[in-house]
Amino acid sequence: VQLQASGGGLVQAGGSLRLSCAASGRTLSSYNMGWLRQAPGKEREFVAAISRSVTTYYLDSVKGRFTISRDNVKNTVYLQMNSLKPEDTAVYYCAVLSRGNWGSRTLADFGPWGQGTLVTVSS
Repeated sequence: VQLQASGGGLVQAGGSLRLSCAASGRTLSSYNMGWLRQAPGKEREFVAAISRSVTTYYLDSVKGRFTISRDNVKNTVYLQMNSLKPEDTAVYYCAVLSRGNWGSRTLADFGPWGQGTLVTVSS
């Protein structure tokens, strides 16, 4: 499956963005999916995941602000980001949770990865 993230941009603190992850080559409904991010100078980290049955889990620092969802008809996964903070600035990637158990936050359990999209939150 090939993944392409989009929807990033520059936003002021407190603003919102919705990221999209479009898939080609395979039907996303067959996969558990995740969003991950890499801030400047930091390691990549898990952000959110959604199962085939639409259960979800999140990084603690984004709970209540970010919502992951999926549209199997459009073969797309979304990340709605509200109340954005400067510390949310990062390149955001979508990926398949292809290894490990449901609930994993281990980067090695995610792949293939899509091309990222940059989110910049100004203070």
